[in-house]
Amino acid sequence: MKAQAAQGQQGGLARALRVALVDRVASWLESSPAGLVVVALVVGVGAGAGAIVFRYLIAWCTLVFSGHPDPSAIGHATHPLVPVLGIWYAVLVPVVGGLIYGPLVEFFAPEARGHGVPEVMLAVAQRGGRIRPPVVAVKALGSAICIGSGGSVGREGPIVQVGSALGSTLGQVLHMPSTRLRLLVACGAAGGISATFNAPISGVMFALELILRDFEAQAFGVVVLASVAANVVGRAAFGSAAFLILPPFSMASVWEFALYAGLGLLAALVGVAFIRILYALEDVGDRLWRGPEWLRPAIGGLALGLLILALPEMYGVGYPVLEDAVRGDYGVPFLLLLVGAKMFATSLTIAIGGSGGVFAPSLFMGAALGMAYGQILQTLLPGIAHSAGAYGLVGMGSVFAATSRAPITSMLIIFEMTGNYQVILPLMFSIALAVPLSHLFSEDTIYTAKLRRRGVEVSRAQPVNPMTILMVRDAMQPAPQVVSQDMPVPQAISRVTRDGRDALAVVDEHGQYRGVITARRLEETLEAGAVGSKVGQLAEDVPTVTEDQNLEEAVRALSWTDGSGLLVLTADGARPIGWLTHRDVLRTYTFHRAAVPHGNRPARRKRPDC
Repeated sequence: MKAQAAQGQQGGLARALRVALVDRVASWLESSPAGLVVVALVVGVGAGAGAIVFRYLIAWCTLVFSGHPDPSAIGHATHPLVPVLGIWYAVLVPVVGGLIYGPLVEFFAPEARGHGVPEVMLAVAQRGGRIRPPVVAVKALGSAICIGSGGSVGREGPIVQVGSALGSTLGQVLHMPSTRLRLLVACGAAGGISATFNAPISGVMFALELILRDFEAQAFGVVVLASVAANVVGRAAFGSAAFLILPPFSMASVWEFALYAGLGLLAALVGVAFIRILYALEDVGDRLWRGPEWLRPAIGGLALGLLILALPEMYGVGYPVLEDAVRGDYGVPFLLLLVGAKMFATSLTIAIGGSGGVFAPSLFMGAALGMAYGQILQTLLPGIAHSAGAYGLVGMGSVFAATSRAPITSMLIIFEMTGNYQVILPLMFSIALAVPLSHLFSEDTIYTAKLRRRGVEVSRAQPVNPMTILMVRDAMQPAPQVVSQDMPVPQAISRVTRDGRDALAVVDEHGQYRGVITARRLEETLEAGAVGSKVGQLAEDVPTVTEDQNLEEAVRALSWTDGSGLLVLTADGARPIGWLTHRDVLRTYTFHRAAVPHGNRPARRKRPDC
């Protein structure tokens, strides 16, 4: 017996040491600068692995749905498994794909619908960087099925959302504060772009310019590390070659700068047209559709299928078509048709509830526009316009810049994706004109327009209000011990007296929240002589907050209390886990203002088991 007792004590000591070690490591990761570096590297590796899985998912889904590695590259063809359908299989494929990804997105992660980047921007701007973990799997699978079944969208939006959700999930598991959680979201976004397009510098700029909208030194450092880590993982799978293999182009005459100015103007017009048509079709779809949202992609897939039947080049992302266009394989009329068709096909895919990005379609339209413009100039001004392909490359960056208003990212990503530095000067010049011109025609970018339609303003000029990114979980105290709904009143009185609390949370036999018993209510019960009552009979439904609400919402709720505070429940409202007072809010706000430059925070609290 003594030996067993000794073994039990040793086992308990070992468990206590393990718990203490885990808690110490978690606190180090959560609060120290070195810990942030480690977590950023892990997020980068995870984003790189996610990009690999996502690209293979798209390839596999495309092969299953179409029977070919990329139908956009081969024109009209039959499905080898169902040859009886002939080329008409293209009409049915988007319908079947919609029947799969529609319910998947609707029932498990509705925020995975659309092109992804605005949802990440919203999470950073208003939710303290918090993205629900299911988004990782749902966005990856839903977008792969959408693209594989003909959706004319890109893969950068999904991989940005997948990488960001990975970073956010890891940060939430480690109970990171909101200031660091936002950085991890940016790390995931940078890693996704870096690994997908073999563009580590562009990944960093994309995260800083579009997601964080901040170039602060600490953010720059950790985002660079994540991008590098993701790129190393991506190169291990895809190699180090440039993403697009194109012949070299150059500018032969300085007089061409005037011609590139015209391309910048055209790019601005195309970019603004894309923004307006995209959201106009969404509005049309919202007005016309009266059925369940999960069925919308399948029914709308009929229209998309008919478009693909008429123009197979619209199937999926369409990178082979883009490469053929820049190589000069198409004439001017067909290039202009590709510009309009891609704009409509992408907008239609998003409008019916599809899931995919708008970056690749912007490049596609820019390449076709630039090549058409370059070929016309070669005919009209053969002595000045040297290479139509150079106009194609410049058009790619200029149209994306006009839609996103991210000039630095637009310049760098064309260079990194193609490996062609010779067109950097005309590219910079054209982008420098396209961005302000597009702003004249449209106040919003293709990303911020979606947020503005939800009533959300994202502006560089407006600093983020800490009260909107700090969460209740960051400020709450541990909850007092709960009482069972079957506890007799005399015992509850003893507990209130002993703990010095004005109120206690009441739970049922499963630990589910059932209300609050207050000292005032217990006094009234004594006066009424109902001491034989159970606590559950006296529990009151009082205002509460949940751990995932921000402090701005919590302060509004606190204003309706008597000043004693609010009970904090889990995100699903099931269990009490904390208590929040005005003092807690002020303390957390004050510490946040002091700690932002250094990325520190107090030692994390252990949550009680309620």
